[in-house]
Amino acid sequence: MKIRSFTVLPTTPAKLKPLLEMANNLWFSWNWDARQLFAKLDYKAWRNADKNPLRTLCDVSQQKLEEAAQNKQYIAEVEAVYSSFKKYLAARTWYEELYGKRDQNKPLVAYFSSEYGLHESLPIYSGGLGILSGDHLKSASDLGIPLVAVGLLYRQGYFRQGLDVSGVQQEYYPENDWFSIPARQEKDIHGKPCILSLNIGEDEVFFQVWTVDVGRISLYLLDTNLPMNDPSNRDITKRLYDSDRDMRIRQEVLLGIGGVKALKALNITPAVFHINEGHSAFLILERLSQLIIDHHLSFEEAKEMVWATNVFTTHTPVPEGNERFHPGLIKKYLSSFATDLKLTWPEFLGLGRENPEDLDEEFCMTVLGLNFSSMANGVSKLHGSISRRMWGKLYPDIPEEEVPIGHITNGVHTKTWISKGMEGLFVRYLQTAYERERADHTLWKIIEEIPNAEIWYTHFERKKGLIKFVRERLALHRRKKGASVSEIGRAEEVLDPKILTIGFARRFAPYKRGDLLLRDLDRLMKIVNHPERPLQIILAGKAHPADTLGKSIIKKIYETCSRPEFSKRIVLLEDYDIDVARYLVQGVDVWLNTPRRPLEASGTSGMKAAMNGALNLSIMDGWWDEGFDGTNGWSIGNGEVYNDYTYQDEMESRLLYRILENEIIPLYYDRDDQNVPVAWMNMVKKSIQSCGEMFNAHNMLTNYLTKYYLKGDNLNNILTKNKFEEAKHLASWRNKLINSWNDIEIVRIETSSKDVVFAGEAVVVRAYIKLHHIHHHDIITEVYYGSIGFQNELKYPKRIRMEREGIDGDVSVFRAMISCNYGGRYGYYVRILPGHINLATEFIPKLIKWER
Repeated sequence: MKIRSFTVLPTTPAKLKPLLEMANNLWFSWNWDARQLFAKLDYKAWRNADKNPLRTLCDVSQQKLEEAAQNKQYIAEVEAVYSSFKKYLAARTWYEELYGKRDQNKPLVAYFSSEYGLHESLPIYSGGLGILSGDHLKSASDLGIPLVAVGLLYRQGYFRQGLDVSGVQQEYYPENDWFSIPARQEKDIHGKPCILSLNIGEDEVFFQVWTVDVGRISLYLLDTNLPMNDPSNRDITKRLYDSDRDMRIRQEVLLGIGGVKALKALNITPAVFHINEGHSAFLILERLSQLIIDHHLSFEEAKEMVWATNVFTTHTPVPEGNERFHPGLIKKYLSSFATDLKLTWPEFLGLGRENPEDLDEEFCMTVLGLNFSSMANGVSKLHGSISRRMWGKLYPDIPEEEVPIGHITNGVHTKTWISKGMEGLFVRYLQTAYERERADHTLWKIIEEIPNAEIWYTHFERKKGLIKFVRERLALHRRKKGASVSEIGRAEEVLDPKILTIGFARRFAPYKRGDLLLRDLDRLMKIVNHPERPLQIILAGKAHPADTLGKSIIKKIYETCSRPEFSKRIVLLEDYDIDVARYLVQGVDVWLNTPRRPLEASGTSGMKAAMNGALNLSIMDGWWDEGFDGTNGWSIGNGEVYNDYTYQDEMESRLLYRILENEIIPLYYDRDDQNVPVAWMNMVKKSIQSCGEMFNAHNMLTNYLTKYYLKGDNLNNILTKNKFEEAKHLASWRNKLINSWNDIEIVRIETSSKDVVFAGEAVVVRAYIKLHHIHHHDIITEVYYGSIGFQNELKYPKRIRMEREGIDGDVSVFRAMISCNYGGRYGYYVRILPGHINLATEFIPKLIKWER
């Protein structure tokens, strides 16, 4: 039987119209006052709607809406918040003050990501990558960076989690109600939905484009759930991270290739494309194709253009975690691109292979991204180093420390994650505009002026709110499982706000070791149930549906929580999402992180906890490896890497217990006459300032801007002028260099020094080089020098550019001077790199020649 449907729109009174406008812009997700307006309409409706403003407006009765419209105080609050919203959108931004205003259709950056964690009302995220992408957009909006974003609109998103009575994870995939999602359909010139198509294999797949307003930023989401598609293609945008490889590659084709097509259809021409992880790297193929077909460039010319203006961010510190596809799947869905790009099939597959000659190697999205991005980065200092080592084979003969993969450490969006109480303290003690201070990162210095007691009791209030939230959530989930009335009632006995509280919440991947704290249950029992200085722990997180080991960790934690000796002290929360995360990071005292180094690329949850007054207790991995300074939290170990995981778990769990027993717990319970732990709060202040200042998303965005976006914009302007004249020249120049590179001869090296020189003297080095068909302006000749280590390697090497001193027949003479400021053994090499004023980086695979 077919159900005939119709839609009922809420009749919003005129005075409440601003609520509808604000509900359709995710600015509300980082504005507490805006969210409170919807909660005050009808708190029960607000909670039942999962804090979704649009859904709340639909669920509140017409009578309550009319009553609110007649409430003068409420209307005054609406007008005040709405005024702030309009001023925010209209204000001259930080970016505009420094760099001027851009054409709206020519944004600086197009940012592509497979997921976005903006608010729980838009469930198109799974975890850390999505939360980072969401924070990226929010900070871009605050700073006014001209950026558009592209993703997929998933009907079911990532799964909702439940735990059965034995603790086994259950996955649920409810359909998202797009009527109550803050997204609007893009329309064509006739006012009809903008429907586009692309070929995925032999199928023409149709998709529509939705727009989500994130403050000043537009996020474009692609959706294949259209009647003209067959069921299989409608399901491309059904679930986030589908485990079926055939479906996964179609999702990534849609995201990358469809995303670029969508921007073109919307007449949006970004200067720079930012590929956030490999899922969207197929955008490279569409960019190349459009340049070749629309602008009649050769493949080499198009590659020069794409390479110069792509940013690629990798988030994965192990080879196995990078997205790879069987060559058969690539051929099934992308064979037409080899023709468009005028490549043979082996050449096309080589674009995504570490060894293009290996016909059995799978096609790697990270390799594709790195091969076509002159700007690439890891997401922490340690991860940048790991990435350079992991992908060094793509850059033969380039020293590991110079492999062109940098790092920009992740950050978190302050206003999204900081509690209203903590934010209020900053506002009260700052002498200048709060918004401006957040933009230039100086707000964190004010923490020293805030009395310990004010921070302590502000945080204590959030902790009470967290425990109330946990109890309500436990009762709800017990009720759903059919628990008895007495068992539901016992949820009120769980946790105590006066007790030191540890939080642990993240994806339950085995390498994150969510059960490390449970390794010695007898010892843990004594710690949590200490008669004078007890401890309590709140855990939350999901395991991927295909991760059986991760699910077993959840089951182990659930069983531990169910034991009588732990039931009031250790809690596992179900269905971890942004709302749960917000309560946890704002309310716990200590944030625990226990990954196996170096498998945590960055991590951001500890940053959020730190700015809310929690102290980090973590393995020296990811962001904490650079964030820990010895005074702002605790490290578990000193960055050791183990081969024996059983031994590692034993050693690090013992160290974890010892830090808790001997350092953290005594410090927390050592109080003054106001019941404030003074030494603890001194550490909290250092944590808030150091972590907040370094690891906020505004800092991250300004780093992306100054390191990559502006550089890419400049190259885009240069290379596109006069119908891509400079791109064509650069491709020709590079081709000439490649063909003649092996002809370069370093004839001899001469030095003015003896075997021993004195500190303060200089050593003159001359290199005699036959360049043959290469002009001396087309190369950079350098002395690469440093002190010699125990293994006869150069330590902390430096570069000095050699100047062309003259010519002796067909030999060019280059000269440089090494200053010897310190004693010790030194060594040096002479090397040659490509040099061009418009080259994005001089470190190009196979274009480096060393003195042999």
